[in-house]
Amino acid sequence: MSLRWRLHAYLIVAHLLFLGVTVVLFRTEPALMLGLEALVLLSLALGVHLIRRALEPLGYTRHFHDLLQDQHYAARLQHSKDKELNELVKLFNTMLNALYQERLQIGEQQGFLDRLLEATPSAVIVFDFDSRISLLNASAQALRGLADAKGKALRDCLPDDSGLSLLAQLDALPLGDSQLLTDADGRRYRGQRGHFYDRGFARHFLLVEELTEELESSEKATYEKLIRVLAHEVNNTVAATGSVLDSLLYYRSQLAERDSDDFSTAILAVQRRNASLGEFIERFTRVVKMPAPELRPNAVRDIMDDILYLYREQCRSRGISIAWQRCDEVPAIAMDRHLMEQALLNVVKNAMEAAEAGHGEERSIGFVLAKEESGVRLSVIDSGNLLGEVPARQLFTPFFTTKKGGQGIGLLFVREVLNRHGFAYRLAATGDGATSFDIWLAA
Repeated sequence: MSLRWRLHAYLIVAHLLFLGVTVVLFRTEPALMLGLEALVLLSLALGVHLIRRALEPLGYTRHFHDLLQDQHYAARLQHSKDKELNELVKLFNTMLNALYQERLQIGEQQGFLDRLLEATPSAVIVFDFDSRISLLNASAQALRGLADAKGKALRDCLPDDSGLSLLAQLDALPLGDSQLLTDADGRRYRGQRGHFYDRGFARHFLLVEELTEELESSEKATYEKLIRVLAHEVNNTVAATGSVLDSLLYYRSQLAERDSDDFSTAILAVQRRNASLGEFIERFTRVVKMPAPELRPNAVRDIMDDILYLYREQCRSRGISIAWQRCDEVPAIAMDRHLMEQALLNVVKNAMEAAEAGHGEERSIGFVLAKEESGVRLSVIDSGNLLGEVPARQLFTPFFTTKKGGQGIGLLFVREVLNRHGFAYRLAATGDGATSFDIWLAA
């Protein structure tokens, strides 16, 4: 039974007792009895009115509770005729207005934060109190393995070969630390783990920013500056030395016949070395002086067939089989044929040298031209499997090479050509004793 009904029950019972007492006076004092009954009825009506007035704030409190429970913060309580009750109504309305303004501000901030998270190129991964992923922005969902990761722990999203996985490195990242990370494809990222407080408890988050293009641009600028300086000095020296050597040969006839042959042999050897030095620096400057690609539709199969015929005899003499493994019908791709031929010649040449140096019994090079959902993939696969423990990030850096006597130019030239065409690429072991250079061609 509510307080209202209890008060009314008490008031009625008390006044019924008073009415019973007045009935006793009916015979002796009928006039007094009528007066007392009227007074009791008046007292009862007054008591009901006072109870209603006294319990009116409870009605406002109940209404206020309903508004809070339903989160109708924009609603307001109606004013009462009682001045004292109006103070309570004003207090409730002030609280509702404060809650409404706070909720509006939080909503605007949340909307701004959502738009900021979707617009930022950095990947943002937020975890709940149980270290499960509770929020992923668009950039985070684009990371391999995180497309459907919401509600899972990061370790549950790791692939089987998690040794080089970016997610494995992120999962092991210490709190408050920022590190340069590399995935299996050689793309480089800056990862940072932080925390914030939610309802008094700490929650972790990860920020992942890709630095591949920025670092490659920096490396390229440094490489170009270094090569321009070297080329300037070497070319000046080669030109001056060549002129002096030509002048020295002019005096060959003035020497004795026995000394003339030795003199000529020595001068010619120096000239050949001088010319080799010029060719050496020219190979480096090819990357710097590369022209902008002239894009025209080209049949990729025709280009690879030409390369296949060019290297067929060389591979046969070295005991290497070279052939198509798969060749789908694909549309013509817009590219600069000359630049792409040079790049693909470098790729196939490296594959041939890797297959020859490999320790496997079978030496082979295979071409794959596959039409896939994501586009057209061109792969050059060799049986050399020589990448070993080489970090993927080093394969396309200036002056890095795994070949004895190599100069580290070939893959750098290939990277520059593919980047200028906007083609994605990857050089990695396939896991079954082979190495694959994959290029995704944009139609």
